[in-house]
Amino acid sequence: MAPPLPGPLAHLAPLLGHYGYWAVGAVVLVEDFGVPAPGETILIAAGVYAGAGRLDIVAVAAIAFAAAVVGDNIGYLIGHTGGRAFVHRWGRYVFLTPERFRTAEEFFVRHGGKIVTVARFVEGLRQVNGIIAGTSGMPWLRFLAFNALGAALWVGLWTSLSYLAGTHITAIYDEISRYQLYALIALGVLAAALVLRRVLRHHRDRQQD
Repeated sequence: MAPPLPGPLAHLAPLLGHYGYWAVGAVVLVEDFGVPAPGETILIAAGVYAGAGRLDIVAVAAIAFAAAVVGDNIGYLIGHTGGRAFVHRWGRYVFLTPERFRTAEEFFVRHGGKIVTVARFVEGLRQVNGIIAGTSGMPWLRFLAFNALGAALWVGLWTSLSYLAGTHITAIYDEISRYQLYALIALGVLAAALVLRRVLRHHRDRQQD
């Protein structure tokens, strides 16, 4: 018998019980090209099951890694083929003008590798990571390398913690999520500072002309 899953993981028990590895692969895959799905949660739940001997932890990690990489590459393809036109058409409704979008793309190109790797751990960024990389024109091989690195770190962290921690994983997840918020705030402040510096430099250069 599988152990009762703690807290917010409990609702995934029927899905894991019926579909096992297929559930892990499918949920992680669709989450990574923008579909709202509990990819991180099912990965943690599968790790708890593996710790109880219900699943094989190596298989869980391998399937999750492959699904994460493939899912983000689907997102990259979506962004590369149609994302820019979509943003230019609908972005103004969320105050994302073509000028702001172009600034964001330039920032992503300059710091894209770091963002692709770190975004894997940030809720919200994880789901749109590939799409932004595609719209910004980031070279696919560079995206693939950093994306695979981020996926390996993400899968390795959560499968290891959930496998070892078992039913205590909810408390650990809550603690990491708290610090993740601080990391996201710091990333936002850094991005705003870089954009502001660019705007001020552009303004200064225009005055000197």
